[in-house]
Amino acid sequence: MIIILQVMKPGQRLALAYIRTKFKFLSAISKKKAAQQAFQLFCTPPTRDKKSSPIFNTAENIQFNFEGYDVAGYRWNAGGTRKVLILHGFESAASNFIGYIDPFIKKNYEVLAFDAPAHGYSSGRQITAIVYRDLIKYVHNHYGPVKSYMGHSLGGFVLSLALAEMPHDEDYRAVFIAPSAETSTAITNFFQLTGLDSNVRKEFEKLIEAISGHPVSWFSISRAMNDIRARILWIHDEGDQVTPYQDALKVKAENHSNIQFVSTKGLGHSRIYRDPNVIKMVVEFL
Repeated sequence: MIIILQVMKPGQRLALAYIRTKFKFLSAISKKKAAQQAFQLFCTPPTRDKKSSPIFNTAENIQFNFEGYDVAGYRWNAGGTRKVLILHGFESAASNFIGYIDPFIKKNYEVLAFDAPAHGYSSGRQITAIVYRDLIKYVHNHYGPVKSYMGHSLGGFVLSLALAEMPHDEDYRAVFIAPSAETSTAITNFFQLTGLDSNVRKEFEKLIEAISGHPVSWFSISRAMNDIRARILWIHDEGDQVTPYQDALKVKAENHSNIQFVSTKGLGHSRIYRDPNVIKMVVEFL
């Protein structure tokens, strides 16, 4: 659930008012039940119209079942000299990254892209970081090895989780575009938006640990970087209102030798990966 209050449409504001009222009532009855409902909402992207593009008509369709989800995937230029995997963010889909496909093909790269569970043409209603991370590892093992990656927003974050657990070396390259660097920040924003109190948050974080086996602090690019050897290009806009630039600066201050940081201005969170200069930068790096 990624909604910026300042740019909400009237219908979204009405829905938010309903959600806040519902949670206020539920949390008065049971903090634990309120946390369970909040977690479901946190992991549920809104339903969007499915999009396509002529370039997807040239793709080889890849479909498989993964942990109960029917996953829709696409491959171009099979057998290319190097494989690259495109990872979209929350509320997005592979079809939003059409600007990268031809440039990668011109480099003779094999291009892989998948709709994450609950997104695009894949099945499901909810997505978690653990499921998305494991999907990356599955694709690497069954359609790889993949040594070049790019991920936007949630896609960049789960890519860091996957790389931290995958055997790899300095020949691997990854681009993080406006990644959600700290899950704790996303939770804070979510709780401010929904009006839930700190007692519900405690139950919410207990639930995350019970489901994943990890505390919220584990879901952090800063933590994952301790086990990442890949060369990384991190691109982030200073005015990003969804994944705060301040979180990126915290990682930058850690001075990881394998991360190259690039800051942009005026591109925000969603325009940044569509920007021609960013596309060129990403393709050249990978």
